[in-house]
Amino acid sequence: MGSVISAVVSKEEIKFPFLRVPVTFYTLENGHKIVIANKEGDLVNVSTWVKTGSLNENDEISGISHFLEHLMFKGTPSHPAGDFDKTLEAKGAIVNAATWKDYTFYYVTLPKGHEYSYFYEALDLHADMMLNPTIPEEEVGPVFDFNNPQVAEKRERYVVIEEIRMRHDQPWTKIYNAVNKLMYKDHPYRRDVIGTGDIISSIPRDEIMDYYKKWYTPKNMTTIIVGDVDADKIIDTVREKFAFEERVEPEKLEYPVIVPQSEAQYVENKANVNTGFAIMGFNGPKAANLKETIALDVISLVLGEGKSSRLYQNLIEKLDPPVFNVVGTVQYHFKEGNTFFIQANYNPSEKDRALELIKVELDRILKDSITDEELKKAKKKLKAKFAEESETVSEIGELIGHYMTVCEDISGYIDYLGVLESLSIDDIKLISNKYLALNLMNTSVLLPEGK
Repeated sequence: MGSVISAVVSKEEIKFPFLRVPVTFYTLENGHKIVIANKEGDLVNVSTWVKTGSLNENDEISGISHFLEHLMFKGTPSHPAGDFDKTLEAKGAIVNAATWKDYTFYYVTLPKGHEYSYFYEALDLHADMMLNPTIPEEEVGPVFDFNNPQVAEKRERYVVIEEIRMRHDQPWTKIYNAVNKLMYKDHPYRRDVIGTGDIISSIPRDEIMDYYKKWYTPKNMTTIIVGDVDADKIIDTVREKFAFEERVEPEKLEYPVIVPQSEAQYVENKANVNTGFAIMGFNGPKAANLKETIALDVISLVLGEGKSSRLYQNLIEKLDPPVFNVVGTVQYHFKEGNTFFIQANYNPSEKDRALELIKVELDRILKDSITDEELKKAKKKLKAKFAEESETVSEIGELIGHYMTVCEDISGYIDYLGVLESLSIDDIKLISNKYLALNLMNTSVLLPEGK
């Protein structure tokens, strides 16, 4: 069956903070969503976000989403391998992609060119890559025994396996993967996005192509264009470029429920390292739960982000004799449930004291909450970050892609500043105690071998 240009079934214009012209959201008859945001300037960003990542994998195909991301650049019937990058980079483009737990996305940022010539060429190439990848066997590389790597031809299969090997030597990766397995007993989030060498070395090309056909469907894709463009003038061109052949829609997967734990969990490993590493992980709210997600971002700023944070001031700046080299916090936003981490690098002989000092600081913020001054400062920082992320075409594209894919609704972006401003100290205390109580902690420790 030939390609079909899908009709527009809905169009909505939404006013965005910091953008002069409303952003236009189209939904096509085949389910493909197209977002066009006008941003004055010479640069334009074209990206497509696909609702698949390690979330849709199992133990037999772990890492296939990331492997496919590499192989998407290996040519189409119209453009041989290397043509895509070479053509666009010659025009000053930045071309890249990324795979994470909830999504895979591909983007091009480049000057729009005289009379938008560069933009239209980028759109043509990007759509061709997304709809018509050939994934040639010679680019994938033959399957081989991971335990006998010298027989491997240095094709993309080998490239990804080298990435996996490098990650195996990274202490932060080791403890991150270990804490994920504590936090997610049955859920796909427990797996490393990059996969394993055994699977990547042996998964056949046909299975990769089947995975592509299953998940790279119109309903699973959002294409975003940000730049000095007129939505009404380019929407028909975008629809023409993204004329899909008919594809079978995948069944909607039901993911295991992330069951709240009642007792703290701990795992300790040894490796060829010179210092101690630790991650304390907590299951958080779903990313679409805007109030609770922002509240934990506030806690993260106050507790462990930057030199003015409590952990830095109390455990690095003022602690004598020193125990920590690094200590801080971060929250990752995920569709099925965020993760909140406290991360530390410390003197391994002081492991017990290091962990206890972190627990004391966490317990203090849970019991006493944060001060009015800390809340005002955190709100100011988050507002500034929100504004900064609306300054460039690539950052705007990523924000729209995140909310449309992970939160499945742009309202989180539109409502962000209002929800942030409405948060009170009582809100922060209630939400932090809901998710960050000590009995909900999952601790992964890495120590030097022999210690």
